Amino acid sequence: MAHDVNYLLELADDWQQAGHKLAIAFVMQTWGSSPRQAGSIMLIRDDDHIEGSVSGGCVEAAVIEAASAAQASGTGTRLDFGVADETAWDIGLSCGGSIAVLLCPVGDQGIDAGTLASAAAHSRARQTVRFALNAATGKSEAAISIPAEITQSQIYNDTHFIFVQPPAPRLIVVGGVHIAQHLIPMARRIGLDVTLIDPRSRFANEARFIDCTIITEWPETALQTMTLDAQTAMITLTHDPKIDDDALIPALASDMFYIAALGSRRTHEKRVTRLLAAGCDANSVARIHAPAGLDIGARHPADIAISILAELIATRNSR
Repeated sequence: MAHDVNYLLELADDWQQAGHKLAIAFVMQTWGSSPRQAGSIMLIRDDDHIEGSVSGGCVEAAVIEAASAAQASGTGTRLDFGVADETAWDIGLSCGGSIAVLLCPVGDQGIDAGTLASAAAHSRARQTVRFALNAATGKSEAAISIPAEITQSQIYNDTHFIFVQPPAPRLIVVGGVHIAQHLIPMARRIGLDVTLIDPRSRFANEARFIDCTIITEWPETALQTMTLDAQTAMITLTHDPKIDDDALIPALASDMFYIAALGSRRTHEKRVTRLLAAGCDANSVARIHAPAGLDIGARHPADIAISILAELIATRNSR
């Protein structure tokens, strides 16, 4: 999942606003078995602090070295790395394949601060980020008209790199229970925006949960203000039909990519009966993953959280 890019865009803007010099390395194009897809990024700060990656770790050192020169000169450059599988370890890409990396310092002759700030603002607002860079120098090209049909990062007309990043996938967790205390930090670590919904403030509060949006309203009310799109997933954890069903009914009417509910098979049979009685379509109800999570023999809260996220990832990747 490439959604760590949203976090990195926002972090890059934070760094430049704090006064740091930095460069951003963009994967422009890949061939063969390269481990990172086009649009992946790595941040290199003036104090050698780095975040993100452009490969599996095999060319990062060369990119960091080139970034120092780019920060000093203020101009960017294109870097190409390529190797056949049988000689990969000797030359650089441990997995084989090839990548083209665009190294852009943040500044007037690279990706300008305004473009970066706008990208971060769009990311925070859950809007698609789109901008163009000169594919040879990394300079922002605000004047170029980006064709609407370009929906993923790619080189355009051999002269420009069009960067496209959709909103980060979002996970709605219903129920501030023990499992959620493990699930939410893990979900954040894999790049999901997380919203916790639970009308019971003794369960859902900042003393128990950090780094997520907390809404202490009934799901029916809370979900009215949210866009339930194909970038959104939901897991219900409370075992309380008054809360879980309240969340599942609007979720089933949406095109969320993953909907799951905790509980035994017997509990889910009763849940299905209630949802059908409430007017939910049988095909929609069949979308619910229940019992939630892959069957890995999970018993403890952290193990269950891992099984849920594994199933979410598998579903998102159509596996």
